[in-house]
Amino acid sequence: MAHNESLVALNGTQISYIGHDCKDIPDFLGDTYGHFARRLDLSFNQLRSLAGLKMFTELEELVVDNNLLGNDLRLPRLPNLHTLTLNKNQLTDIEALLEHLADVTPSLEYLSLLGNEACPNQLVSPDKDEDDYQRYRYFVLHKLPQLKFLDTRKVTRKEVMEAQARGAFMKVVKPKSEAPPNEAGPESHPQPYTPLPRGSRDARNHRGVFAKCRYVYYWQALRRQQIHPKRPTLMDSWHKEGHE
Repeated sequence: MAHNESLVALNGTQISYIGHDCKDIPDFLGDTYGHFARRLDLSFNQLRSLAGLKMFTELEELVVDNNLLGNDLRLPRLPNLHTLTLNKNQLTDIEALLEHLADVTPSLEYLSLLGNEACPNQLVSPDKDEDDYQRYRYFVLHKLPQLKFLDTRKVTRKEVMEAQARGAFMKVVKPKSEAPPNEAGPESHPQPYTPLPRGSRDARNHRGVFAKCRYVYYWQALRRQQIHPKRPTLMDSWHKEGHE
C-alpha cells in the first residue's frame, strides 16, 4: 500500500496518478482518497474503464486524457462534476457519449474531447474542416445545453441559440469504412476516368441509372445543330437580298 501511495501526487483535494500504464483505476485510490478528492488526474495511463470512480463521490474535476477509453465508457453518477476532459482517447460515437453524460453528470460545464474521432477537429482529422467542427459543437450543445466551455472555446450565446434551433440535425455522420482488400469489389481497382454515374460503370449492369451530370458537353449541342440546321427566317431573307 505504501509503495502504491508513493506514486500518487497529492495536493490538498487534488489527486494525480499519471503515467503508470494502469488499465483500470486501482482500488487503493478510491479507498484512500475517494471520500475527499475534488480533482482527479489519471492522464497517460492505459485506462479502458472508469468503473473505479464509484468511490469518488465528491469529484468535481476529472482529467483522463491520453488513455484507451472507447464507446463502452461508463461513469458512475457524479452529481458535482463540472469539468471533464477526455482528450486523445478512442471515442467515436458522439451521440451515445453525450446521452450518457447528460444522465450521469448533470452539473457538467466544461467538456473537452479533442483528439478523438468523435470530435472532427482539423488538427487531428485533416479530412474535416471548420464547418464540420462547428456542426459538432452545435450537436454537443443540443445534447448538453448547460455547457459553458467546449474543447478550447467558450460557448457563445449565438451557438446556444443555433443549437436549440438546429442542433438535433447537426450530427457529423462518420462515412462507412472501405471494404478490406480481400473483400473489395471491382471498384477497389483503379478504373479509367468516366463522367458516367457510378452505377453505370459496370459493363455487366444493364439497368438504367438516373443521376445528375456535373459537366456540359458542347459537342452535343454542335451535333444537334448539324442534324437539325437552323431554318431561315424572314429577316435572313431580307439580309440575303441586300437590304441593310
